[in-house]
Amino acid sequence: MATDGKCHLGKCQVDLQYAANNKAHRTIEISEKRLIIRRGQSFNISVIFKDGFNPETERIEVAVTNGPKDTKTVIPFTEELNERRWSAVISSVTKNELCMTISSSPRAIIGRYTLSLQHDYKDISYFLGNFVLLFNPWCAGDEVYLSSDVQRKEYVLNETGTIYYGGSDYICERDWNFGQFEEDILDICLNLLDNAPKYLRNSNRANRRRCSPVYIARTVSAMVNSAYDKGILQGRWSSPYTDGVYPGKWNGSIAILRQWQKSNFQPVRYGQCWVFAAVTCTVLRCLGIPTRAVTNFDSAHDTDGNLTIDNYFNVEGDGIGSSSDSVWNFHVWNECWMVRNDLVPGYDGWQVVDATPQEESDDTFCCGPASVKAIKDGELDYMYDAPFVFAEVNAHCVNWLMFADGTKMKMDVDVSNVGHCVSTKKCGKDVREDITHLYKYPDGSTEEAEIFKKAKIVIVAPAPPKTLKVSLKVNQPIYIGQTVSVSLVISNKSSEEKVCTVNFWAKKRKYDGCVGKETFKTFKKEITIPSQEDKSIPLELSYQDYGTFPDMYYGMRLIAYVTDKSPENNVAVMKDIGLLNPALTIKMLNFNAYVGEKVHVEISFTNPFALPLKKCFRTIEGNGLVDDQLTEKFEDVKPNALAKVKCDFTPKKSGQRKLLVDIDCDLVQNVKGSLMIEVQKKK
Repeated sequence: MATDGKCHLGKCQVDLQYAANNKAHRTIEISEKRLIIRRGQSFNISVIFKDGFNPETERIEVAVTNGPKDTKTVIPFTEELNERRWSAVISSVTKNELCMTISSSPRAIIGRYTLSLQHDYKDISYFLGNFVLLFNPWCAGDEVYLSSDVQRKEYVLNETGTIYYGGSDYICERDWNFGQFEEDILDICLNLLDNAPKYLRNSNRANRRRCSPVYIARTVSAMVNSAYDKGILQGRWSSPYTDGVYPGKWNGSIAILRQWQKSNFQPVRYGQCWVFAAVTCTVLRCLGIPTRAVTNFDSAHDTDGNLTIDNYFNVEGDGIGSSSDSVWNFHVWNECWMVRNDLVPGYDGWQVVDATPQEESDDTFCCGPASVKAIKDGELDYMYDAPFVFAEVNAHCVNWLMFADGTKMKMDVDVSNVGHCVSTKKCGKDVREDITHLYKYPDGSTEEAEIFKKAKIVIVAPAPPKTLKVSLKVNQPIYIGQTVSVSLVISNKSSEEKVCTVNFWAKKRKYDGCVGKETFKTFKKEITIPSQEDKSIPLELSYQDYGTFPDMYYGMRLIAYVTDKSPENNVAVMKDIGLLNPALTIKMLNFNAYVGEKVHVEISFTNPFALPLKKCFRTIEGNGLVDDQLTEKFEDVKPNALAKVKCDFTPKKSGQRKLLVDIDCDLVQNVKGSLMIEVQKKK
């Protein structure tokens, strides 16, 4: 055998059994040409020595090396494997061949490793190969252990998912290609950890902390956004987007991660909350942490931490005042499953992780992991960022109307205006699951009152009762291009007739709460309402009124203000509504889909406008179906006509695969759809 202290690449032949080991470790989708294993689970290798091997005289041991300083862990062979630490056993041996089984610690550092064989009494080492170690939700000793196989399949192995958006009364959905098992994505995720500021400052210390899912989740939360570091995505919430990609255009994480890597870790432009969350989901699932995307509707952004969102408006509905608090139509974050050994018992399980750069946490734009149960229980002292997440689902909203003379009127106080329909994709099914009950007790319940008391929420006094009431009613759903029918209802609860002036405005509104300055529809009229009666005023908002929207995440804000001769009876109301894109119908024209054979697909939709659609483009992507993205132009679509667009592609992988489709035209953008395709191997 070798007699010097260097690894001998030519002295032995090594079989790392890539396919068998990766299949057992559920990483075969990533690669069959490199060893990728999960911690706390054994793997098998065999070594053939070209100059012979005598098990009676050659006392050897295994060594694994990890980290920037090549920290070595020596693993002596024992009679049986130890489930709690690195261990190795010899499964069979001859004079030339050594077969061994190695198991890592369930608390081992994740990342890149070098494997070698060495004498226990001589400075002799044989290089055996490299491998990557990931978290293991299938191992009971791992902090990310998840007992349900159905949940592990959904939250670790599923490469596509659903993200919910819109509003609490018009919930929409779109699919996303996470693509965590593309082979290059794993290396990009490891490079993300290597580019984190803490790693660049002290790589050895940061590497030692990579055994902790809490540390990894917090690092990923900071690195998916590019604030203050070499992170992946740059956020932008208003036009122009001409020097990048509009956030609503993205259909998956793969193109974003590859662009970041290819540009030598320059931020990809641009992202908004659902993009940050989707990329975070890709990275954490790739590293082995069970993760899901979660949408909170009517999500509060409480910048000052007082758990109250004060909104100020002038009599034309423009937002005014110095408050930077806001309520977003929806906000998307992630939940990760893990044990929280850094907290008191009882707060394991789902943890909120949010990569959207909203507020700093420990001088870094990151959020979490925050225990979902701690948020529900009002335990706001538990790490990390529990008060901010608590406010997102529980803050009180106070709307004020400001007059030109400086006086203001409290329009309404709503203690249940935020944190609605908290949604995620149901495990194993393509339907929405409402998980609001995991975050909060029912509005108005005694449990909620106790939690508010614990969290020191001061209940704001409600607006005084008035004899006039006003409401806005809109029939949902509403599709882009259609006329929106609105009923403005004024009620006179007094014992005398009222002569009132009704003012109405309509403006465009972004999902993050920002309202455009331009008013596209106004209405003003003096009306008489008999005692104890209601007066309904029908209003219509036509396409000629509101026109095109920049994307499917825009909506409308409707404002009505009713004045009485007695100012104390003046009332106002606001309502946000969204318009939906036309639905896509996608069907496969082949009878079956096979690996390596072209698949033909037809995409159809109806032009909702009385105008032609021009500058029409179709984009498709899908892990295992399409390399990167395929974009093609198609013909103009006549007014109110049915469009049929054909495309083809050649699948690369078998199994259930989802094709994602995006349609863009001059009058409507980011029309999304998907089709699940069962791809078979040709017999």
